[in-house]
Amino acid sequence: MSENPRPMLPHLRRRALHTARRGWGFLTADLREPSPSTAPLLGTAHKRWLRMLPYVVAFAAVAALLPVTINVLTNSYGLHGALAGALATAQTAPLLLAVTRPLQAWWIVYGADVLGAVALMGADRTEGLAWPWPPMVVVGYLLLMAFVGLREPRRTLVAVWLATGAAGLVFELLSQTLSDGVHVLLFVLTGVVLVVAGALRERGDAQRRLVAQETISESERSRRTLLEERTRIARELHDVVAHHMSVITVQADSAPYRIEGLPPAAHEEFAAIAAGARESLNEMRRLLTVLRSEGTEGELTPQPGLSRVQQLVEAAVRAGVPAELAMSLPADALPQSVDLSAYRIVQEALSNVVRHAPGASTKVSITSDGTALTLLVVNGPADGPAAPLESHPGTGHGLVGMRERVRLTGGELDTGALPDGGFRVAARLPLNPPVAPKDPS
Repeated sequence: MSENPRPMLPHLRRRALHTARRGWGFLTADLREPSPSTAPLLGTAHKRWLRMLPYVVAFAAVAALLPVTINVLTNSYGLHGALAGALATAQTAPLLLAVTRPLQAWWIVYGADVLGAVALMGADRTEGLAWPWPPMVVVGYLLLMAFVGLREPRRTLVAVWLATGAAGLVFELLSQTLSDGVHVLLFVLTGVVLVVAGALRERGDAQRRLVAQETISESERSRRTLLEERTRIARELHDVVAHHMSVITVQADSAPYRIEGLPPAAHEEFAAIAAGARESLNEMRRLLTVLRSEGTEGELTPQPGLSRVQQLVEAAVRAGVPAELAMSLPADALPQSVDLSAYRIVQEALSNVVRHAPGASTKVSITSDGTALTLLVVNGPADGPAAPLESHPGTGHGLVGMRERVRLTGGELDTGALPDGGFRVAARLPLNPPVAPKDPS
């Protein structure tokens, strides 16, 4: 004995109402606010004519379909001229709106097509003509589906497709004698167009997201490179600052023994200075521990200066780069921060020549006018395969590292390609660096 199916009817009714409400929500979403996926058609195209292509297609379609639709509805289907003109305009003109707001255009065309099918039921039409959708309606509707598929999300496309099929089914039930199966053809073709257009839209969305992600990744890589270079510079400057702090400590400790007749207050002041300097050294050691990254625990050698630039040039020569050095330094010792920064800039410039312009003739010039140190590294075009550069290979951060070291000393950096295919690096470092150079970022 079969169970009574009545208890299942309320549940099925609720499910059907819920599904209908969701479908209605998808179809009316664009009426309330633009869909988040409605990016301009071909909006990422670089050529302007590609961005204008959808508007040209829509305008051409309206210009071609409107007079044909009016003529067919009037002469073949026997509609009154005014009614035929109104229906034809409502069925074709919204294609212009479909370029930017396709769902709103669909509502207008869908309503006009339904009203047209109702009007054609009682018209004195020629035998054999399609109903409820005339051929012009099918063509215009499929073009509209292409615009909808390229702009709206997948759930909206499903709702549009089902609404199209539902309208055809209703007219089939109303008059099976008038219907010739064109509603089935439109239903199938609409599904095909929506699937193809939706796939193209999703592919375009994926490409835009990929480009955006690549842009973000490139920005993050640049930022990480900059931070790594700044950390490296901070580790190197630790030795420079620590040396000065050690000198202050020794001088403060030995002052009472070197200077006779100091009052007790002066003894206490020097002792406080020495204690503060020692405490600062301890804090700097803790800071250096934080700044050291993995694999840098052994970086305990003294920081180099311009006295070792000749070794860099010789290493570049052994790597296949014919380099020449011209250096004229002031008699007074250079500030250690300037000395270290100048060495690293020359080192990075020569490393770049070996990596990117093997065999290029290179000239290194280091001069001083008493107020600033001028560095100039100029190389010609590449003239051979790259060879490994002996000595320290540079930081690997190229121009980023140079800019940071120049910024540290408050100097200026000018880099750029030369007309003959070579490259030029010019830096000017003040011999008295500012206390806090401005951050260009």
